[in-house]
Amino acid sequence: MDRETRLRRLAFRAWHRGTREADYMIGGFFDRYGKTWSDEELDWFETLIEEQDVDIMAWAIGKQPVPEQFEGPQMQAFQKLDFINIPR
Repeated sequence: MDRETRLRRLAFRAWHRGTREADYMIGGFFDRYGKTWSDEELDWFETLIEEQDVDIMAWAIGKQPVPEQFEGPQMQAFQKLDFINIPR
């Protein structure tokens, strides 16, 4: 699949998680960084979003230890939570 199709597919999956909180956290992270990611970084994100939302959110806010496969610069950026924009 070409890059643009992959990005659109990942954006949809990132923003359609099932809860508003997960949508803002995971979708906001993808919107902020996704277009600049390498194929390897997109692979990381694609694997991440296969996990349960409660786990992903717990890793982001430090309530659970991050599994080794997700540790690194992308998770560190995710844990900053500075990309969340909640409309009022």
